[in-house]
Amino acid sequence: MESTTQIFDELQRVTEQSGHAAVVERLITYLESQGRFHELFEALKMRLRLQLGLAPTQADRNEKLPEAVEMKLEHGLIDNCRRVGEGFLKQGKVREGWMYMRPVGDREAAAAALRQIPDTDDNVDELLEVLLHEGVDVQRGYQLALDRLGTCNSITLFESALAARPRADQQVAASLLVRHVHGELLANVRRDIASREGKEPAETTVEELLRKRPELMRDGSYHLDTSHLASTVRFARVLENVDDLRMALDLTIYGRHLHPQFQYPGEEPFLDLYPSSAAFFRALLGQQVEVGIRYFTQKADVVDQTQNGAVAIEVLIDLLARCGRPAEALKAYEKRMPVEGRLIGIAPNMLELSARVGEYASMQEICRQRQDLLGFTAALLNNAPTAAAPKPI
Repeated sequence: MESTTQIFDELQRVTEQSGHAAVVERLITYLESQGRFHELFEALKMRLRLQLGLAPTQADRNEKLPEAVEMKLEHGLIDNCRRVGEGFLKQGKVREGWMYMRPVGDREAAAAALRQIPDTDDNVDELLEVLLHEGVDVQRGYQLALDRLGTCNSITLFESALAARPRADQQVAASLLVRHVHGELLANVRRDIASREGKEPAETTVEELLRKRPELMRDGSYHLDTSHLASTVRFARVLENVDDLRMALDLTIYGRHLHPQFQYPGEEPFLDLYPSSAAFFRALLGQQVEVGIRYFTQKADVVDQTQNGAVAIEVLIDLLARCGRPAEALKAYEKRMPVEGRLIGIAPNMLELSARVGEYASMQEICRQRQDLLGFTAALLNNAPTAAAPKPI
C-alpha cells in the first residue's frame, strides 16, 4: 500500500511532467484502489469538468454554463454516481451506496448489488430502509422483515412503509405475509390435531381440518395471535394471485370459527371482517361471484358516506373490475360515485376501466353529465384516432 507521502509526491511529479488530466487520472486510480469513494466522486467530477473544458473545480457557486454543457455535466455526474454507488455497495456500505445510486434511478442495478450484501445484525436496519422504505427490492425487504423482526413488527411495517406505495409493491409484501401467516397457522392447527388424535391429519387446508373437527375451537381456543390474523386478512385484499387468494380465504374461514370476542370489527365495507372478507375473496376466486357482488352493492348503497366517504363504492367498483366486469364497474361509478368524489386508490379510474371495456364513449357521457372537462377530453383523445402530425410550413 502506498504511503500518504508517496502519493502526494507522485501527484506533484505527474502534474509537473504530464499536466492536469494525467494527475486527475492518477488520483482517481489511487482513491478507487483505497476504497475512498466520497473523495473518488469529487475526483471524477474534476475529470468531467476538464473534459468539458471547464476549470477542474467550481469556484463560483453561481456558475452559469451553456445549456448543452450543463446537460453533459449533469449526465456525466449521474454516471459518476453509479460508479461510486456501486463501489460503496461492493464494500457492503448500504446507506452510502444508495445515497449515490438514488439519483441514477436504476433500481434494478441497485437491487442486484444489494443482493450481494448478506444481512447481519449490524446492517439489517439499513437494508430495510433501502429495500423496503425506498422500494428498491420490496420482496427481499419484506422477507427480511419477516425473518428478522417477526410477524408483529412486519405487520406494523406494512402499515407504515407500504400503505402509500403502489399496489404492485403491496401485493408483493401481502403475498409474503399471507404465505407466512397461513403456513404458521396450518402448522399449529395440524400440531394440535396430532396431539389430540395421536397421528398427523391428512387434510391440507385449514377449512378441511376445521370442517371435520368443529370441537377444536368451541372453548374459545385459537392457534395464532388473533390480531395478526385480522391484519393479514385485511392486507390480503390487494392480492390477485389465485394461490394467495386461496390462502387468504383459508385464513378468513379460520377467523369465522373464532370466538366472537376475537372477531375484531373492521372498517366499512368490511365492518364484519371475516364474513365480508370471505365474500370478497370467494368472488375473486370465481366462487359465489353473484353473492359477493350483491353483498358489496348493498354496502355501497347503505354505508354512510358522511362517516366513511365513498370507500364502499370504490370497493364495489374494484371488485367488479377484478371479476372481469369493467362495463358494470363503469356503471357503478356513474350511478354511485358522488360528482365531487375522488378515488383514493382502491379501484381503477375511468380511463383504466374504459381501456378494459375497449371503448371510451361511456366515459365521455359520464364526464359530460358531471361537467368534467378534463375527463371528457381525456376520453375523447383516447377514443379518437391519432391525429395526423401537422405539415411543416
